[in-house]
Amino acid sequence: MNRQLTLLFASLEALLVVAIGIAIPLVPLTLLWGIHYGLAIDWTVFWRAAVDIWLVGHGVDITVVLDPTVSASVGLAEASTPVTITLALLGFSLLTVLLGVRAGRRVAETSHAMLGTLASLLTFSLASLVVTLSTLHPIARPSLWQGVLLPTLVFAVGLLIGSQVVTARSRAIGPLRRWVLGWPAHVRTILATSLRGGALAAAGLLTLASIVTTFAIVTSYAEIISLYEALHTEVLGGVAVTLGQLALLPNMILWAASWLVGPGFAIGAGSTVSPLATSLGPIPAIPVLGALPNSDFAFGYVGLLAPVIVGFLVAAVLGPRIAGELRRRELAIVALGIGATAATIIGLLVWASAGSAGPGRLVDVGPQPWIVTAWAFVEFSVAAGLGLLTSARPERADDGFTER
Repeated sequence: MNRQLTLLFASLEALLVVAIGIAIPLVPLTLLWGIHYGLAIDWTVFWRAAVDIWLVGHGVDITVVLDPTVSASVGLAEASTPVTITLALLGFSLLTVLLGVRAGRRVAETSHAMLGTLASLLTFSLASLVVTLSTLHPIARPSLWQGVLLPTLVFAVGLLIGSQVVTARSRAIGPLRRWVLGWPAHVRTILATSLRGGALAAAGLLTLASIVTTFAIVTSYAEIISLYEALHTEVLGGVAVTLGQLALLPNMILWAASWLVGPGFAIGAGSTVSPLATSLGPIPAIPVLGALPNSDFAFGYVGLLAPVIVGFLVAAVLGPRIAGELRRRELAIVALGIGATAATIIGLLVWASAGSAGPGRLVDVGPQPWIVTAWAFVEFSVAAGLGLLTSARPERADDGFTER
């Protein structure tokens, strides 16, 4: 594939990712415009709403000035007070990453992979700029620089993963890998085990959090249906609400992970949901929130064992692979590395899942990322240390003697 075709192909891949992301909220909103409102309202209102939803899904802050009637209905004294929405609907970010992985793999297979990757990023950023400019309005105004930067960064993560998959399959050795191969063997072992173990531990905790979230939704089916009925939405309205909840589902999984780590999360200022204590005030009428616990769990503290068990099992699996390569004190460094890597991944994800969802109490929704990170580091590090000590048998000389 020549250079011009590569540029065109990479640009179209990027535009496709933007189009799919915006089309998901735009299609039901357009149907609502045609069927429910009979084309009586300017369609650009629904376009701006769809783009705003897509931008919020990538962490872009949107400042909203509520209508006086809406403000009175929710009990706000000052209608002109701006409200900033910072809570990201991570389902859209996840979709962009997955589509970015696909685009990265396809572009990396061309004869001008680097040029195609740069073209994809540039096209995506320009498309983000255009759609963000199209939504600027006094009532709802997204941050312009965030609207360009944040979606592009999310897309770049997917592109990087996709290109690295192709590189790994081709067994090509890039400059970074060549540089790392020049390090001492024990340093490479410490770094590789720390990163691999931390990533596996974080993935294991998120898997358990997904199971917990699924169980909570299934067992709260009656409450969720009751909230759906209380909304009195028609079919299209119900579809729109369901799509919004699907976009919120990754957030809920990350909140469940914070619950398993220990600190839990909040649904409004002054509330808390954790294994040790649960205190909920008024919450938004979102049906899936009916899965939240209404009171303390009798054995909620058992959830705290999840990161400990995951960290121990990951270290126990990786321990025999490094047996004989590291000293005991180096195993301690590996344990701290696993804990730091896992805690950093979990901390960044829960940070992205939290924010402001509206006025009043809703300015504080989600976990406290620094607290979750600190708890996760301690739990994973201690568990990984125990797992390494029970599975790995250090055989290198350490301080003048050899352990056998």
